[in-house]
Amino acid sequence: MTALRLRGAFTALVTPFLPDGSFDEAAFVRLVERQIDLGIDGLVPVGTTGESPTTSHEEDERIIGLAIDAVRRRGAAGRIPVVAGTGSNDTRTVIEATRRAKALGADAALVVAPYYNKPDQRMLESHYRRVADEGGLPVVVYNVPGRTGTNIEPATLMRLAGHPGIVAVKEASGNIEQIMTILRDRPEGFSVLSGDDSVTFPMLALGGDGVISVASNEIPAEMARICAAAFAGDWATARALHHRYLDLMRVNFISPNPVPVKAALAEMGLIHDVLREPLLPLADAQRATLRAALAAVGLIADGAGA
Repeated sequence: MTALRLRGAFTALVTPFLPDGSFDEAAFVRLVERQIDLGIDGLVPVGTTGESPTTSHEEDERIIGLAIDAVRRRGAAGRIPVVAGTGSNDTRTVIEATRRAKALGADAALVVAPYYNKPDQRMLESHYRRVADEGGLPVVVYNVPGRTGTNIEPATLMRLAGHPGIVAVKEASGNIEQIMTILRDRPEGFSVLSGDDSVTFPMLALGGDGVISVASNEIPAEMARICAAAFAGDWATARALHHRYLDLMRVNFISPNPVPVKAALAEMGLIHDVLREPLLPLADAQRATLRAALAAVGLIADGAGA
């Protein structure tokens, strides 16, 4: 397994559906091509933003394959990594999904901490080591205790970071002290990526490596620019972009993700506003707030969809 360093803005891609609820392949390909053309640094298909809890294994493989094909077709293979979401709360299922992603040509696997069964730190460490040992792809640990009910503690993560097949963490704990400890203690070459758009700038200032982003579904160029400016030491530009898009980053979470971002992309004319149940489209009472945030940064005109 070759060394992989993940840096920059990676889009946690939505999975567009047709009005009948089936996967909208044409819209997905257009979304991925837009990402590539606007300068995104990496792509994450079938993560939880991609509604992976409601997609089948067959759909997952098709989605991952289409993303990889688009990267290759645009001549971006080797420049834009595809990090496939392969997480589950069953270790064997994760290993098998990771092997399938490798066979399709993915560059790495994003593996969310097992949810609901709430493994302790010893069990979490065993889980990730098995996936790294047997899955065949570099692993990005995804820590999002607000969703999973389990926090991967810094000491556990640092032990995992010593494994050659575990290359990064998507940190969405919301605990800045924990994030600072990870950034201080991580080994050389281990990437720390924000899992929350709104804390990307402060994480970059602390030495972070980028973000796995929801907002970059809407603004891929701008999220990539925040990272690039920070890496270049142009903190004024990075700060200005962060402030400009902060309200958009926040409005993407006025309802469970990816409900708001799919509504936004529909307002922008890019996808149908369709989710799989139990998720439902954004409530009417919240749409005015969403439209105002989109209009404020020029993504739609006058607060109404194009």
